[in-house]
Amino acid sequence: MLDPLRGLYIFEIKAWSYDDLKNANIQKAQNQDSTAQTLSFDNTHNIIRKKFNELTHNDGVPIYNYLIMENLSADEYQHLSDSFKELLPFDKLIFSDYQDSDIFKILQKASPEDSTLPSVDEILGTLFIQYAIIDNENSIHLASQEQINFIDKDLESVTLLNGGPRSGKTSSILLKSLISHLENPTIKIIILKPTILACDILKKKLLDIVEHAIVEADLSYIEVITPLELLNRNLQKSGKPEVTSISSIDKKLMQKSFKIADLIVCDDAGLLDDNFIDYLKHIQNKAKLLLVDEKNAQTENELTQSFKTLKCNINFIKTNPYAKALHLINNFLKNNKDENIIVISNSLTQEKLKEDLDSFITQTPEQLDSSKHLINQDFSPLLLATYADINTLSAKHIIMLDLCFTNPYEIEYALNIGSRSVSILYEEDCVEIVNLKDKYESSQE
Repeated sequence: MLDPLRGLYIFEIKAWSYDDLKNANIQKAQNQDSTAQTLSFDNTHNIIRKKFNELTHNDGVPIYNYLIMENLSADEYQHLSDSFKELLPFDKLIFSDYQDSDIFKILQKASPEDSTLPSVDEILGTLFIQYAIIDNENSIHLASQEQINFIDKDLESVTLLNGGPRSGKTSSILLKSLISHLENPTIKIIILKPTILACDILKKKLLDIVEHAIVEADLSYIEVITPLELLNRNLQKSGKPEVTSISSIDKKLMQKSFKIADLIVCDDAGLLDDNFIDYLKHIQNKAKLLLVDEKNAQTENELTQSFKTLKCNINFIKTNPYAKALHLINNFLKNNKDENIIVISNSLTQEKLKEDLDSFITQTPEQLDSSKHLINQDFSPLLLATYADINTLSAKHIIMLDLCFTNPYEIEYALNIGSRSVSILYEEDCVEIVNLKDKYESSQE
């Protein structure tokens, strides 16, 4: 039990009755300290505290332990041998005839309240590692009940998981994959992310979870790759040349089984072509397949709770998008140098913005390339990206251009990676803009 203002309470149940103990003469084991002042209970407490401090990475959390004597009353205790009372003090026992009020008084006497203890999530997140979510700032949060239900659930041959923005889908599948591996260390798990950069970010997040949990996990059994890499492995096995796109699947690949893993997890499935999703369903064969946010998929596995701590303002600005983008970038960086901004556009606009921004502001803009590894990226306060580059990223401010004729799923994804503001810049109304206004302007009212 955790009292956020006192610490952890650990209880051990003893089935001893008065008849079991009335003729007992309890003695210390020979290897225990012979000092008269040393109680057996104190020794046990020190061992427990040491072990829990190793788990919680924090020796500032007090730990109290008690015995629950489910078949012994407080009056019967008084008639036992003094040797029993010496080794198990009265104030460390909870007797069968105690009322709730008696128990609470005992627990509250353990220590005065202390408001400087670590948060509940930080303490319990180190004990229940299968439900501990580590965010981008390495803070610990306990999974929501929705996430716990999914993590504990047995996967079907094809399982769907849907969720709203920042609902913890990616964290949930990482924890699910890690727990599956720990339960059966020999199973092969592949997690798919749309880009090389997104794969690297996810690998780092998985390493953070393992390092935090201090568990022995052979991560060679959990592989994070792109859909293109998965497809090319199949082509290579079939003796066919590699491809540079997943937009078209060789029909012959749909005629043969190809078991590449025991579990395939496809994150952000809605960003992928339908024919690739059909291909995944085909090759999973006897393996299990988990699809996260497949387009228009209905499922009972739904994460509805958002972990966004701040309300994000979505602004529709009808103007010259290019000139307005330069103006917004200048204002954001001038008002607060700690701001981080992602400007999302097509590649032609990105190149033009890069040229003008180099001479317009002192901050050097960096062009994001999701086909490169994380180690080769420079995450400056100002990033220029295309809609295909932004998977797994986030920023305080998002500026969006070139929405017309852009994939609606990519637009929706971009809208939800900003924590403070999203500015949608457009010169003329189009179907994409009208649909977004209907959805977001009305919700903000």
